[in-house]
Amino acid sequence: MHKVQLSYQLSAERSPDALIRHPLLDLLHAVREQGSISAAARSQGLSYRHVWGALKEAEQTLGRELIVWEKGQRAQLTEFGEKLLWAERQAQARLAPQIEALRGDIERAFSMAFDDSAHVLVLYASHDAALAALRQKTSALGLHLDIRFMGSVDAIAALNAGRCLMAGFHTLERPAADSLAAQAYRRQLKPGLHKLIGFAHRMQGLMVAKGNPQGITGLQDLGRPGLRYINRASGTGTRVLLDELLADSGMEPSAINGYATQEPSHAAVAQAVASGSADLGLGIEAAALEKGLDFIPLVRERYHLVCLKSALSLAPVQALLQILQSPAWQATVAQLPGYSAADAQSGQVLSLRAHLPWWSYRRDKLAADQSEQERNPQNTSSRSGA
Repeated sequence: MHKVQLSYQLSAERSPDALIRHPLLDLLHAVREQGSISAAARSQGLSYRHVWGALKEAEQTLGRELIVWEKGQRAQLTEFGEKLLWAERQAQARLAPQIEALRGDIERAFSMAFDDSAHVLVLYASHDAALAALRQKTSALGLHLDIRFMGSVDAIAALNAGRCLMAGFHTLERPAADSLAAQAYRRQLKPGLHKLIGFAHRMQGLMVAKGNPQGITGLQDLGRPGLRYINRASGTGTRVLLDELLADSGMEPSAINGYATQEPSHAAVAQAVASGSADLGLGIEAAALEKGLDFIPLVRERYHLVCLKSALSLAPVQALLQILQSPAWQATVAQLPGYSAADAQSGQVLSLRAHLPWWSYRRDKLAADQSEQERNPQNTSSRSGA
């Protein structure tokens, strides 16, 4: 059984014919109508050599003869060739409405690319329910968010590598300079190079089965014998948050049953708890409620967006900032369980040093000087000699 592959072309005008054309079947039809390879080639605006080669190549690919090759005789299709034409006619007759609908859908999708008022913004981000809602909101306004969810560390790395225009990550409200969040993100984010954008506040907590049958009350229960915890992957913002909370409470990860068991998203953690394969996991309230779970709030955190300073003036970024600042968007955020746009400065460009107080001018200058010395050791020698 040979498989079918579909392709399409972009052109200034569309044919009134709704059929999907196949060059081989067009050639077979021409040979049958014209009675010779040369006449078929002329009718298609092709050379004899091209048509003859295409037919021979098709016979080799399909493993069947298509033409009765007899010198001095009118060219005829083999029974297999005739069946191919018959099968196409049957398929086209049955599928013409679906084919036309598909073509219309593809045209509408591509029309956005030719619309100067529409924009696409590639965003790599830590998994978040508000971002999913934002994608629906912006699409109706001509801004199409191409969101790819991944760990916070990987999202910022993708931004720095030029694979996306913006990244999303989350931290506690004002994480300390010696926090695990600072260790995870300080090297990736640079004042003067990156710009922080306010987005939302959200609540992180423990997702437990409906009715909380295990009587879980807080973080200290993670070490209780018999309880099965489900973790997020290393490099995710929620994993960084958990390790931060454990360090602050003096708990060791080795004391937690299931610490090494990982899921890729809040939704996956919630599903593991809902299915009974785990008793609790750390995540957002929206994911817990979606799966019918109870939620025990632990900490409020700030979800950040970040881009390069050079990207701030780009049309997609400016369009996003306007939407984030709108009352309509902030009302949408307020309706999401565990989320708030109040005092989150949504859509505002924020000071990196003020909201992530991990840097000082002196430390930054020393680091810059050290980097310069490593790049230009001769200049350093000449300065020291002077």
